[in-house]
Amino acid sequence: MRAIVIHQAKDLRIEDCLAEQPGPGEVAIKLASGGICGSDLHYYNHGGFGAVRLKQPMILGHEVSGHITALGDGVSSFAIGDLVAVSPSRPCGHCSYCAQGQHNHCENMRFYGSAMPFPHIQGAFREQLVAMESQCVKADGLTAGQAAMAEPLSVCLHATRRAGELLGKRVLITGSGPIGSLCVLAARAAGAVEIVVTDLSDAALAYATKVDADRVINTGTDPDALNAYATGKGSFDVLYECSGAAPALTGAIPAMRPRSVIIQLGLGGDMTLPVQAMTAKEIDLRGSFRFHEEFATSVRLMQAGQINVEPLISHTMQLDDAVAAFELAGDRSQAMKVQLSFG
Repeated sequence: MRAIVIHQAKDLRIEDCLAEQPGPGEVAIKLASGGICGSDLHYYNHGGFGAVRLKQPMILGHEVSGHITALGDGVSSFAIGDLVAVSPSRPCGHCSYCAQGQHNHCENMRFYGSAMPFPHIQGAFREQLVAMESQCVKADGLTAGQAAMAEPLSVCLHATRRAGELLGKRVLITGSGPIGSLCVLAARAAGAVEIVVTDLSDAALAYATKVDADRVINTGTDPDALNAYATGKGSFDVLYECSGAAPALTGAIPAMRPRSVIIQLGLGGDMTLPVQAMTAKEIDLRGSFRFHEEFATSVRLMQAGQINVEPLISHTMQLDDAVAAFELAGDRSQAMKVQLSFG
């Protein structure tokens, strides 16, 4: 079978590798669709991010769906031909964090396409994937592309749980990439009554409009637009900070109400924070990292028609065009979510 392998920055290859057979409790999956994530782009453009660097060739990819082609012994939840969304998260189930139900903080996590450990955890961008039965969720009624969006949507659902009660709340989202735009959908499904999205790109903000943000603001061309929300000690109850850029978070603080909540999703590097202003407003700063049980929920919400991710899938390209797909995915003026078709 063929797989998409990163060797170093800008050295992406389609290579042959051995297909695996499912063992007990596992299934074989013919991959159908795979979304290119920001972390995939970091490996492609820079050979890693922060202290995480490529030390050996690694198959990329962790946002995938496909059809089951074989069942290992003991598998009873699926049938041959089922379309499944595949969670890339494989916690050990035995460490202290797993025992406490904090599976996203597993000490022995095996997350597809990660160079954090060595040897690296190989990713899911391959024509055939063997996964655990517990990783898979039936995605009948969805397209393969929609099913592959379960992973980034799960990130946003986890962040929404971290934010707490959103019914009737006013929400600000900084950063209108795939995660920021999916947070619009997650916050709306949780009951937010007003959602404002900021970014520096009109093209990116257009996608937030497509998923029904109430207002979008280009803070590059209109840097004072949030000032109107700063009156009366602020307007927003929750901030989803999805850009990873310190100016975005700093610029949002005056618009946040006392005892509001900031959910930090963006991972752009360390920030200098306006701690005194945050302290005076008694603002809670909460991190949000990956997900676990939210994965199955994301599929069910899409199946029920409560969340529609289709407007965010901007391009679908073939496996043979992987390099061009990665180049396009890195161009915010053209693309939102670029997916690869493995069919």
